[in-house]
Amino acid sequence: MGMPPLASGPHGADALRPLLDTVLDALRAGTAARGGPLPAGGPGAVAARVADAAGAILPERGDPEALRVLVTALAEGAADPAHPLCAAHLHTPPLAVAAAADLAASVLNPSLDSWDQAPAASALETLVTRALARETGAADAVVTTGGTESNQLAVLLARERHGAGLRLVHGAGAHHSLPRAAWLLGLPEPVVVPAPAGTLDPAALDDALTQVPGPHLVAATAGTTDAGLIDPLPEIADRCAAHGARLHVDAAYGAGLLFSERHRARLAGLEAADTVALDLHKLGWQPIPAGLLTVTDADDLGALHHRADYLNADDDTDAGLPDLLGRSPRTSRRPDVLKTAVTLKTLGRAGLGALVDAVCSLAREFADLVETHPGFELHAPPTISTVLFRPAGAGDDAVAAVRRALLTTGRAVLGRARADGRLWLKATLLNPHTRPDDLAALLTLVEGHVPR
Repeated sequence: MGMPPLASGPHGADALRPLLDTVLDALRAGTAARGGPLPAGGPGAVAARVADAAGAILPERGDPEALRVLVTALAEGAADPAHPLCAAHLHTPPLAVAAAADLAASVLNPSLDSWDQAPAASALETLVTRALARETGAADAVVTTGGTESNQLAVLLARERHGAGLRLVHGAGAHHSLPRAAWLLGLPEPVVVPAPAGTLDPAALDDALTQVPGPHLVAATAGTTDAGLIDPLPEIADRCAAHGARLHVDAAYGAGLLFSERHRARLAGLEAADTVALDLHKLGWQPIPAGLLTVTDADDLGALHHRADYLNADDDTDAGLPDLLGRSPRTSRRPDVLKTAVTLKTLGRAGLGALVDAVCSLAREFADLVETHPGFELHAPPTISTVLFRPAGAGDDAVAAVRRALLTTGRAVLGRARADGRLWLKATLLNPHTRPDDLAALLTLVEGHVPR
């Protein structure tokens, strides 16, 4: 066996072309074998099928069929976000153009920890981060792996600006990564503000900021994980300004509304935040990962400055080579910005806005179906594209059993959320190709699995 070919270089494209045919054929075969949004049989059955396909992971001699076999197995055992009945999580089907761009990023394999590893990628990242920062009214942005890293980084920057006594103040419905960031960074126990209607209560926030010694970092949410709710950002910003508190907005889900002329106004007040988390592998239809953190004061990023002589020696920086280590706490970073840049330029604001409008409309249609069906109860009209519903008269155990039955059969993928003290099924509609009859089929499937 000769030396295996490389993906890049003068002969990389020739080596890749037949392999891509293999991958595409395997994806098609695996998807057909699955036959639905999720593999049937539950965790044990899926693990057994994967183990059977994989065989010895590190054999003595290589297997030229490994690519076909393992991609087929992965596709057959995947949760397919492109299937209209896969609607559990904030897990979007990636755009084809974004996936194609991601292939180019993998082939070229630049690492954004020094300019000499990523000359064009670093320049492109600067253009994209500044353009997206402007969308939130900010001065700059850094690329992250998603909402969790963005939230952790926002807490870190706040701590570096205000000291180790910083108190994180967040609503009861905030993402779990925020209190976890306080724990990771050794900050005092966060202050949890009531959210009786699912969103942070400004009056309760005012009380907390009055009673709890500062400095404070208030974390608001634009698109909660459970119900897609948006905190009252203008009122929260006013309370923060009155108390001198720093404001972070976790808009990992909701930031995509910025692309929509119809829905952009729902994010009024976002521009008052010191930092904002964006996540374009949600309402941006990017392959994971595709996160950003925007900063209103670019000087905040000075806290990330770090020196490693082999990557950003002083004399190289003085000579004009860009210093990339201050753009992330991570060292090796792939050029995830390429797929985002290609998507933004290919679709434009109007194209992305149309996708956002489509999924928001789907959520309203599904909510209407639920509300008019005598066998179901709707929690509330959707704010973005998440709908909470449950079989009428069913207890929490029955709601949980319906969801698990659908998962085990592989017929549909729904999430779960607790609201108003009860368990609800959660449909997160993020596939713009979903049709009205798909929504009706989903409701029929759920109805057929309700214990009698």
